[in-house]
Amino acid sequence: MSEKKTEACGRCSITSVVDATGSERDVLGEERIEIEEREMRRLSAHHVAASRAKEWFNSLGERLIYGR
Repeated sequence: MSEKKTEACGRCSITSVVDATGSERDVLGEERIEIEEREMRRLSAHHVAASRAKEWFNSLGERLIYGR
């Protein structure tokens, strides 16, 4: 049996598209898709803020409806 290598984060979705189209090209080569933690935190700050706001509104709704 052939051993399937596990791909780095982000590669599997691209590989799936390439496989579905029947292309023989390796669009990523051996490169890994990575960003530094500092940059990831900077780029995802608005997602964190939105998540916290959603939790607050859900909590507010529960308190208003159920009196918690």
